[in-house]
Amino acid sequence: MSELVKKGAAELGELMAAGEASAVEVAQAHLDRIGAVDERVHAFLHVDRETTLAQARAVDERRAAGEELGPLAGVPIAHKDVFTTRDMPTTAGSKILEGWRPPYDATVTARLRAAGLVILGKTNMDEFAMGSSTENSAYGVTRNPWDLDRIPGGSSGGSSAAVAAYEAPLSTGTDTGGSIRQPAAVTGIVGAKPPTAVRPGTASSRSRRPSTPRARSPATSSTRPSCTRRSAATT
Repeated sequence: MSELVKKGAAELGELMAAGEASAVEVAQAHLDRIGAVDERVHAFLHVDRETTLAQARAVDERRAAGEELGPLAGVPIAHKDVFTTRDMPTTAGSKILEGWRPPYDATVTARLRAAGLVILGKTNMDEFAMGSSTENSAYGVTRNPWDLDRIPGGSSGGSSAAVAAYEAPLSTGTDTGGSIRQPAAVTGIVGAKPPTAVRPGTASSRSRRPSTPRARSPATSSTRPSCTRRSAATT
């Protein structure tokens, strides 16, 4: 596993701003991690490697041209499949919307793009966000990276699992009755629900500071999910 996927969003932003890593390198590291573990975790419903790398190259080109970029420019993010995206399918976890490619971006999506974040793909969720375990997706169950026999919470379970499995340093979610906070607690990451008046959307992120224990984590902050069955050795 690349050292880049172990770093938090702020640290990745700083590395890229200092020229110590490129957005393409960071994106590729996370795409490789998705390829290595997501068949078991099933955090993502859609990943487009070429679109992801094209976004990252655009950030690198803007930085090389001397353009002033935001602190998270080039940082990868996993995007809950309830948010519309012009260049990726949006299903909300339902067969009703299977294959639908929206003609517009959601406000949250547009703001992520404006800030230079690189969207890795769309994450699994309970159908139309009606659920709390991500077992109610029409496209299959998402597993908890700490123990694949357990749920990752919901309805933003794909987003929480992606962060917990080091497939993304950040992910978006939605929360009416706990759909960010509950899966964050279940998978041992940090989930934030800012007031609606502050922002039109919400996000989850992983706290990786060694001195800070993960809230309700099944292991200490010095370990990482094995993405294997409980009986298997931690990798």
